Amino acid sequence: MATQRIRIKISGTVQGVGYRFFTQRSACTLGIRGYVENEPDGSVTIEAEGDQNQLTQFLNSVKRGPQWARVEDITTEEITPQDDAGFTVK
Repeated sequence: MATQRIRIKISGTVQGVGYRFFTQRSACTLGIRGYVENEPDGSVTIEAEGDQNQLTQFLNSVKRGPQWARVEDITTEEITPQDDAGFTVK
């Protein structure tokens, strides 16, 4: 399958609740490459790269988040693949 990359913005209660590390574990389990980072406005940005099946599963995971997170809004946009070596927390 073709590799795709998406930028995901997650809003809600997603900082200070282990969201980035949850995201990294999910990405590594699914073979997703990219990164996750906190934003100054309290949201989280994720860039995720993989095939369509991997990305669909990953999106389902990050929509739920860890136990204490509360995802209120999620936006996605397709961007150019960058062939990252792994998935990092910034």
